[in-house]
Amino acid sequence: MNRISKLAAATLAAITVATSLTGCFPLLLGGAMVGGTAVYTDRRTSATQLEDEAIELKASNRVSKELGERARVSVVSYNRLVLLTGVVSGDADRAVVGRLVSGVENVRSIVNEVTVVSAQPTNTIASDALVTSKVKASLVDSKDIFAQSVKVVTERGTVYLMGRVTEREANRATEIARGISGVDKVVRVFEVISEAELANMQTPSPPPPRPER
Repeated sequence: MNRISKLAAATLAAITVATSLTGCFPLLLGGAMVGGTAVYTDRRTSATQLEDEAIELKASNRVSKELGERARVSVVSYNRLVLLTGVVSGDADRAVVGRLVSGVENVRSIVNEVTVVSAQPTNTIASDALVTSKVKASLVDSKDIFAQSVKVVTERGTVYLMGRVTEREANRATEIARGISGVDKVVRVFEVISEAELANMQTPSPPPPRPER
C-alpha cells in the first residue's frame, strides 16, 4: 500500500507541475482535456500530421533544388491537401512547381496559387506574418469557433484558410478574417465536413473491453 501511495503522490505532483507550467490553460493529454470534455487540438490523425510534415519538407526541397532563386514558393499541407503560394518568374516555372509537388508521395490534391511576376516583389514576410498573427488572435477571441481547427497562411495580403471544418465554421472564420486590417482577400481552402462528423471527432472512443479472467 505504501508503494501505491507513493506512486499516486508522484502522479499528482507531476500533474501539479504541468498545470503550473501551462498557467491557466487546461492540461491536454493526447488531445483530450484532463478532467473535462474531450477537446481535439487537431482534426487530423497523428499519422496524417506526420505525412503532412513530410510532404512539406520533400516538396520544398524539390522546388528549391529545381528552380533555385527563380522561385519563392511556400508549401503548406493539411490532411494531404497542399497549398502552394509565392512567386515564380514564368508560366513554365509555375507548371514545374505543380508537377514537382504532385509527384511527392501521399499528396492527395494541390491548390496552386503561385503567381507569375516579372520581378521578385519587395520583402513582405514581416507584414504577412503580422496579418497572420492578427487573424489567428481574432479566431482565438471568437467564442463560436475552435481556432485551432483553422490554419492561416498569408501571402502578400491574401489570407488562405485551411482545415477540416463545418460549413458554419468556414463561414465564421471567413467573416473574421475579412474584418482584419491588412487583409486584401480571403481564399477558402477548407475541407468541409458535416456537423455529425465533427460530433464524432469530439466524442472520445470507448475503452477496449477488458479480457475475461
